[in-house]
Amino acid sequence: MIENAVLVGVGIKGRKQLWNLDDSLDELGKLTTTAGAKVSALMKQMLPKPSPQYLGSGKLDELKTFQAKHDINLIITDDELSPTQQFNLQKSLGDGIKVIDRTALILDIFSQRAQTKEGRLQVQLAQHEYLLPRLAGQWTHLERLGGGIGTRGPGETQIETDRRLIRSRIQKIKSQLELVRKHRERYRSTRKMRDVPVVSLVGYTNAGKSTLLNALTGSNVISENKLFSTLDPITRRIRLPSGNNILLTDTVGFINKLPHKIIAAFRATLEELQDSSIILEVIDLSDKNSLQQSKVVNSTLKEVGCSFIPKITVFNKIDRIPNNNEISIKLEEFKNDLEEHELNSMVLVSASEKIGLGDILDSIETTLVMKP
Repeated sequence: MIENAVLVGVGIKGRKQLWNLDDSLDELGKLTTTAGAKVSALMKQMLPKPSPQYLGSGKLDELKTFQAKHDINLIITDDELSPTQQFNLQKSLGDGIKVIDRTALILDIFSQRAQTKEGRLQVQLAQHEYLLPRLAGQWTHLERLGGGIGTRGPGETQIETDRRLIRSRIQKIKSQLELVRKHRERYRSTRKMRDVPVVSLVGYTNAGKSTLLNALTGSNVISENKLFSTLDPITRRIRLPSGNNILLTDTVGFINKLPHKIIAAFRATLEELQDSSIILEVIDLSDKNSLQQSKVVNSTLKEVGCSFIPKITVFNKIDRIPNNNEISIKLEEFKNDLEEHELNSMVLVSASEKIGLGDILDSIETTLVMKP
């Protein structure tokens, strides 16, 4: 059964945000559709300070009324809820409706998309670490039994039992991921000895990385118009015009408000970027938020210690922009933001139409020659 969802976003007055609330909710809608639910409505509210139940009382009443009239069974908040906010909001809305936040939604999508054993372990680790501080809310059904015989004590005991089980599971997953990390290190050492340069594709989710990988290598990597259509890293060998070989690796797409638990769980994968000779940042130039998306990508690269690696900025999907003048205006926006974007090397391409692919290969070759 397809779930009917209302998406709820809250802005805090005076708090500077990279994305405005409308654009953030629009992206949340795409995430919701990707996860398989139907978006029935959007609700937003500006508050002077964070609320213990996420929404103000008036907007919460409005949500309850709408939910009752339209058979809504899912509420998704645009921000990660604290355990207290999650508990209070769920309690206010009652048993007949499920409340999740943006983090839980992304984790759900990741669990659907992960194909490899490592990918599944990374998602499970993030899910368990997300659930651990929220266990108390999972046992509110004991309170609803009305107290009395049979309801005193077991809830708390069960929470502690579950906490121990989850902590044990987290440690087991971390141990398994550590073995994967050591295997990766051995693989990277062998690769370094063979002196094959690694070029990593990074970018906002749905920027066209997989399409570009397919276009450059003749591969058949899944490429859909959905967020996080690919999750596990994919590596292909390609030959440059000089005849030299490189390894081209596609990585997980980034997204606004990407949960830190996801970044931490995927750190072993993202750390592979540190061994890249070059990073190709793929940007969907046709997206109105392309500059903000690029800032998210570069912030994440800095967080995992990869901001020092030579970068080629690949502006993709130019076939979707009506004229060269609009392309020039968009590029000027990036050039005016040079403090955060090192645009030493820029290439204009359309991966789907195979425009500019030779320019990418030439730029990779030039950057490799200039690389110290």
